[in-house]
This record gives sequence, C-alpha cells and structure tokens, in this order.
Amino acid sequence: MSFGLDRLSIRWRLALTSAGLTLVILAAFAIGVYQVTTARVRSDFNNEIKASVDKLRDGLDLTIDTQRRPFVIVNTPLDVVASKKAVIRILNPSKGNQVFAQTEKAPDLGAPARVPSTENIGGYRVETRLAGIHPDGWKKNSSVNVIIQYARPVTDLEATIDRIRFFLILGVLAGAGLALGAGLLIARRAMSPIAALTSAAGRIADTRDPSRHVPVPETQDEVAELARTLQAMLDSLEEAREETEGALVRQRQFVADASHELRTPLTSILANLELLADVLDGERGEAARSALRSSQRMRRLVGDLLLLARADAKRQLPREPTDVGRVLVEAAAELGPVADGHHLTVDADEAVVNGTRDELHRMTLNLMENAIRHTPAGTHVDARVSSDNGEVLLTVQDNGPGVPDELHDKIFERFVRGAGDRGSSSGLGLSIVRAVAQSHGGSVELEDAAPGARFVVRLPRAEVVAEEREPAPA
Repeated sequence: MSFGLDRLSIRWRLALTSAGLTLVILAAFAIGVYQVTTARVRSDFNNEIKASVDKLRDGLDLTIDTQRRPFVIVNTPLDVVASKKAVIRILNPSKGNQVFAQTEKAPDLGAPARVPSTENIGGYRVETRLAGIHPDGWKKNSSVNVIIQYARPVTDLEATIDRIRFFLILGVLAGAGLALGAGLLIARRAMSPIAALTSAAGRIADTRDPSRHVPVPETQDEVAELARTLQAMLDSLEEAREETEGALVRQRQFVADASHELRTPLTSILANLELLADVLDGERGEAARSALRSSQRMRRLVGDLLLLARADAKRQLPREPTDVGRVLVEAAAELGPVADGHHLTVDADEAVVNGTRDELHRMTLNLMENAIRHTPAGTHVDARVSSDNGEVLLTVQDNGPGVPDELHDKIFERFVRGAGDRGSSSGLGLSIVRAVAQSHGGSVELEDAAPGARFVVRLPRAEVVAEEREPAPA
C-alpha cells in the first residue's frame, strides 16, 4: 500500500518518510517521558501533602478548656500554615466529627473511613492523621484525640500534567515539522544533480543534439555513475549519428551523381527510339513506341530522383525572378491534351518569386497531374495563383472523392500511393512538391475541402525592381 506517495515527487516522498519516522520515534519517546514524568509529579504531589500533614500534626498547638464549647482550642493559625490552596480541618472523633477549627471556606470533606488514610474526596487529595492532647493535671494515661484532615485540590496537579502533555505534543509536532523541513532541504540538495541531468536531457531532446554534455558530479556516488553512463550513451549516439549522416551523404551524392549521369544515355536512347518509331511499321514500330514510352517514363523518374537528391543534399540551382502565374499557364497547356476528360480551369495572377523555373514547373505540373490521376473523368480541377501578405499562393483544388483519412498524415511522403492510382504513378509527385516548396523557403499543405481536395503552396514573394529602359529609336 503506497498511501498515495507514488503520486508525489521523490523529494517529497523522502521528506515525508523522514518526518514520519521522526514523528514515530518522538511520539514513542514522548509517551515514555509522559509516563515517567506524570508518575513523578503525582508522587511528589502526594509526598508533599503527606509531609505537610505530618509537619502540621507535629507542630499543632492545642489546648483544652472544658468550660467552653468546643472544648479543644486550636492555637495554631490554620490559614497561615495552609499553603498552596490547602484545606485544614480539626475534628473531634468522639462527638460525631465535630469541627474544632478549619481554614476559611473549607469544604465538607466528610468523616474519614479510617485513620490514618489517604483519599480523593470532591476533587481534593485528603490526608488524615490522628493527634493526641495530654492536658496538665490529667491522669498520666488520659488524653484527648483529634483528627487532622489536610487536603489540596487535585486541579493544580491535573493542570501541571496537562501542561506536560501539551509541551510534549508540541515538541513532537515541532520535531516532526523540523524533520520535514530538513528532509526537504536535504532531499533537494541530494536531488539537485538529478534535476541538472533532467534539464540537460530536456535540452538534448529539444535540440536533438547528442553532442551536448551532461553535468557529471564530482562525487563518487550513484548519481555520478548515472551521469557518466548517460554521457557514454550520448557519445555512442553521436558517433552513430555521424556514421549514419556520413552514409546518408554518400548515398545522396551517389543518387545525385547517378541520376545526373543517367540523363545523357537516356537522352540518346530516346532520340534513337523516336527515330525508330517514325521509320518502323507494324509490330516493330509498335515495339519501338512501347520502348519509347517506357524510356520517357524512366527519364521522368530519373529527373524526379535527381530533384529529390538535390533537395536532400541541400544543393540549389541558380535562382532568378520567376512568374509563378506564367509557370502555371505553361504547365496547364502541357497537361491539357492528356487531361483525360477532366475540366481544367486556370486563374493566374502575376506573382514573382525568386526560384528555379524548371523546379517550379515540375511542382506545378505534379500538383495538377495528382488531381487528374486520382479523380474520375468529368472532375473539375481549378488551379490558381494569387498574392497575400507578401506570399505567393498556388492553389490546386478538385471536387473529386478527396484524400482518404488514412493518407492525410503521410500524403507528402515518398512512394505513397492512393487507392485510386491507376498504376502510372511512382509515388514521388507530392514529395517533389514539398521538396521544391521547402527549397524555395515555402511550404505546402493539404487543406479541408468538401467535396474534393485542396493543396496550397505558399512561397515568399520576391521584390521586383522595374528596370528603366531607354525609349526605342523612331
């Protein structure tokens, strides 16, 4: 049973455990002190009453006057000798405990059951003693006996015991509170290296940089061992990351170089196949045209891989001011003959960005091709270019079936194909769109559009300075 401690921090759990143990130890100690102290206080109280009544009995001055009633005269001033709220009564045992004398406002303590005796009567501790008087002139064995009742209220005793109990409880609680505070301070200091490790690990998680170092305490305890282990793990991760990045760089370099080198022989192959397709007839001509189509598809795939490899390697082709609206019109004109029964509309404003024309053309063409390829014939595809707050917006929207929910989060990943793909896609179209948009400092998003799908590319608008030209000669 954890009593809810598992919901608290380690610092509080350590402090509360320490305070709880201290509370138990102090409580046990306080109970023992209380028992011993109260027993001693009660014993001292009782012994003091006994000593007082014995002293009073030994020093009591009594005379007898048979002519008076009562005939025993108490010459000792009882109110003077009765200290600490004590009550004194002198009784005549032979006359029904007739009172010879008593202190002022003394209560009726009743007749003693036996003499001597010790009793608790009406909130008083009562000691009873018997004293004898031998008057002058009486026979040798003749005497008069009186009963002395000496009592003190037990409220003083109980008040003292209550104060002892209060101070013991206060001491126990104060000790537990001090133990809690000290435990928090000690636990905080003990946990500070752990907090430093947590903070360093959080910074490493935010920056994803395993080359950072974690603080290693100078002590030789478990925390220092943990810090050294974490640092060794980070060093290993950094080495693994460097090896992986090196392999990726070499792979990207290879893909870029291989794609670039493949373009030249593919161009030659395409030229020869086009020539053969024109001069050959029959089955040979059909075979040449089939090989030409496959080679054209291969050239496009090589071009896609080259573009992605350049983006991965952070390579940039020369940039120049380019009108995205004109690029959209050209891409739509190229795509019009193969629209496959789709209704393609274009609304292109002048919007200039600083970019590579070929890459922007590929991005625009891929967006419209994606809409045509994944929608049935008769679908309306609307492509437009506009400007908004220093950005150029390229929007391609269709009223087709839309993008399935399971593809929303990975639609821009490489080699992802939708269920409506008719087999002509390599799965790189939208990943190229994202790569081109990001390499030009922009972004692409799939927005909600019911029915259909809407892709929005945002690119930073370029500042175009109009060049002053001399008037042409007449």
